[in-house]
Amino acid sequence: MGISRSIRTAVIGAGPRGTSVLERLLANWASAGSAGTLHIDVVDPYPAGPGHVWQPGQSRLYLMNTQSFYPTVVPEDPELAPPLAGHTFDQWRERQQAHPHPSLTDEERAEVSRLGEADFPSRALYGRYLRSTLEELLTVLPAGVSVDFHAATATSVRHAAGGPAAASVLAAASGPAAAAEASVRFDVVLVDGTVLTVDSVVLAVGHLDARLNPEQRELLSAAEELGLLYVPPAAPADVDWSRVPAGKPVLVRGMGLNFFDVMGQLTEGRGGRFVAGEDNGELTYLPSGREPLIIAASRRGTPYRAKATLTGYYPGTVRLRYCTEDAVAKFAGSGIRPSFDYDLWPLLHRDAVWAYYSTLARSQPDAILTEPAEFLRALDESLRPHAHSTAKWEHTAESVIAVHVRAAHRLDLLGLAAPLAGRSFDSRAELDAAVVDYLLDDARRSALGEDDPVKMAIGALHHGRAVLKTAVADSGITDESWVAGLRGWFESFVEGLASGPPALRSAQLAALARAGIVRFVGPDPKFGVNRRARTFTAASPWVGGGTDESADGGAEGAAMEPAGVGGTAAGGAGVRGFVGSAGVIGAASGTANAGAVRARMENAVAGAVSASAMIEALAPANRVAVNSSPLLEQLLAEGLVRPRLMMTVEGTPVQTTGLDVVPHPYRPLGANGSVTPGLYVLGLQLSATQWGTAIAAEARPKTGPVYRSGQRTLRDADEIARDILDH
Repeated sequence: MGISRSIRTAVIGAGPRGTSVLERLLANWASAGSAGTLHIDVVDPYPAGPGHVWQPGQSRLYLMNTQSFYPTVVPEDPELAPPLAGHTFDQWRERQQAHPHPSLTDEERAEVSRLGEADFPSRALYGRYLRSTLEELLTVLPAGVSVDFHAATATSVRHAAGGPAAASVLAAASGPAAAAEASVRFDVVLVDGTVLTVDSVVLAVGHLDARLNPEQRELLSAAEELGLLYVPPAAPADVDWSRVPAGKPVLVRGMGLNFFDVMGQLTEGRGGRFVAGEDNGELTYLPSGREPLIIAASRRGTPYRAKATLTGYYPGTVRLRYCTEDAVAKFAGSGIRPSFDYDLWPLLHRDAVWAYYSTLARSQPDAILTEPAEFLRALDESLRPHAHSTAKWEHTAESVIAVHVRAAHRLDLLGLAAPLAGRSFDSRAELDAAVVDYLLDDARRSALGEDDPVKMAIGALHHGRAVLKTAVADSGITDESWVAGLRGWFESFVEGLASGPPALRSAQLAALARAGIVRFVGPDPKFGVNRRARTFTAASPWVGGGTDESADGGAEGAAMEPAGVGGTAAGGAGVRGFVGSAGVIGAASGTANAGAVRARMENAVAGAVSASAMIEALAPANRVAVNSSPLLEQLLAEGLVRPRLMMTVEGTPVQTTGLDVVPHPYRPLGANGSVTPGLYVLGLQLSATQWGTAIAAEARPKTGPVYRSGQRTLRDADEIARDILDH
C-alpha cells in the first residue's frame, strides 16, 4: 500500500551512513508506490557523500584498510527493497576502468586504471565513489521526493515548539493515536540560525572530535607553556603535517593504523622514495632530507600485524568448525545469555588452534613428528567439546601437540599480539634490530598467505569476529563479559592481529628503520615533560640505557616529570600481558611486580628519548560522553539521549562508549528511560550495543561464507527508513 501523506525527515551526517539512509529512503519510497510527498534534509558541514573522513581531495597516501572488493554503501540483500541506483565500490571501479566518468580528475583516473580488486584503494578514491553514488541517486529521485543539502553543523534537536503541549490537548480531543502523531515534531537548529522543522531525525554523525583526557591536557598545556609542538588525536587529513620540523626528533604515540598515516606523510609525503631490490625485492628507503626522526611508541612496542596476501577478505582455506553462526545462535535459542570468556571465546580459540595446526601440517609437514594425518585426527578429537568431561580441553590439546609437534612450531596464540613480551633490551639499537626482525618476519608471513600457519590462525579470528558481531549485538552477552571480556581484553588483542595494515606498510616501516628515519621506544612506554630541557620524553622499562647512537641523547632524569597517572599509551600498568578468563597471560617478566618495574624504569631513564614535538597517532575517542559535538552535548544535557550503563561482575555500573538504545530500528533512550518516537541512531554511536561499528558495510563476497554482520549497517539503515515511512 502506498504512502499518501507528507513526510519531512532530517538526516544529520552526510557520510557513508547518512548516504545509506538516503538511499534506503528512496528505495523504500519507490517500492511502496507512494503518492504523498517526502522531503529529506541532509545536514553536514562536509560535502555530502564522502562526509568528513573520505574527502576526495585528501592525500592519496592515506589508504583504506580494506581491499577494493570489500566496501559498499548499496545493499545486495534480496530481502530489502531494490536500490534505485549505485553499485559496490568494486563494481564502480570496474565501470570507471571501462568508461571513466568525465568528472574524474587525472589523479583519480590514474589510480583507478591500476587498481585491482585485491588492492587497497586510497581513502580519497573511496570518497569519489561515495560522491558518485550520491550523484547517481539524485538523478533518479522518485516522484514526490525532494532533497535539500545543508552545508552546516546541526547544533541542537528539540521537540518543536508546542509539540508536547499540543499533543496533550489533542489527546483529550481526539485520542492518544492522534496525540502521538502530533508529538513527533522536531526543530533542528543549524549553526547559521536556520531551523528545520521535521517529523523525524536520524543521527548518523559518524566520527566526532573528542575532549582530551587529563594526560593529553597536561601535555598540551606543557607544549603551550614551553613552546613545543603537540598534535592531539585527530583525523590524519585534518592535520597540517608541515608543522613537524625536518631533521629533528618527533615522538609518535600509537602504532595502529593512524601511525602508518603519520609515517607516510612524514616520509613519502616529503619526497622520499621506496625502491625494491632487484634480487630479493627488499625495500630500501631513499630519503629526501626533509624527514624528521620518527620515534615510535606503543603499549606493545610494535605495530599491528600486517594483513595476509589473500584473494578475498577471509582466507578460503579456513572454515570455522566451532564458533559458527549456528553454534552461537543455540545460546539464544535455549534462552541462555552467554559469557564471552567462558562460552564464546573457547569456541573461537578452538578454531584458531585448528587453523594453525591444519595449515602447519599441510605447508610444513616436517614440523610434525608423526604422520600429519594421525596428528590432525588426534587434535580433532581433543578439540571436540565433550558435554560430560570435566577435563579442560586446552590441557588435552596441549598434550596432543606436545607429542606430535616440534617445540619450535607450537602456537602461542595470545603471545602473537605481544612479540616483545618476556624480553628486555640493553640498548635502543638492540630494540630497533628486534623490531625490524619482527616486521620482516611478519611481511614474509603475509606474502605466504594461506600457506602460513600464523596468518591462518589470525584468519580464523578474523572469521570469528564476523560471527561474534552478530552474537554479541543487542545485549547478546552479559554486561560483565562485554566490559571485561569483549571490550576488556579481546578487542585490543584481535585488532592487533586482524586489523593491521597492508603488508607493504610493514616492509616500508622496516626500510625506514634500517635507514635511521624511524626508531622505537619499546613496550609499556611512559611519557613525560623535561621542563629544564623543554622537551617531551619517553622511556620503556624494558629498554636500558646501554651505549648506542641515541635518538636525541639521554633525558635529564631529575627533570623528567610523568604526564598523567601511569603515562602509558593505554592508561595501563607496567606488566605486559593479556587478561582473559584465566587472568594475566604471557606476562613480560613472569613474576614481575610493581617494584621491579619501577626499578627498571629508573634504570631506563638514562636511555629515555626526547623530542620537541609529539604526535598522538590515534583517532579521537569514540565515546559519547566526551565527544566534542554541540549537538550531542545538547541532546545529553537535555535528556533526549543518555550513555548506556553496564554492570561489572562486582555489580558496579560503568559508563560505556555508546548511547543507550532500543532495537529495532535503533532509537535512543532518554534520561528518564523513555523512547523518543521519531529519533534514530545509526553507526558509531551504537558502540554499546553493537561491536565493530567503525567497519564499513561488506559487499557480498563472490566465494566463501556470507556473514549476517557484513551488511548490518545497511539493514539498520533500511529499518530506520521503513519506520520513518510507516509512521
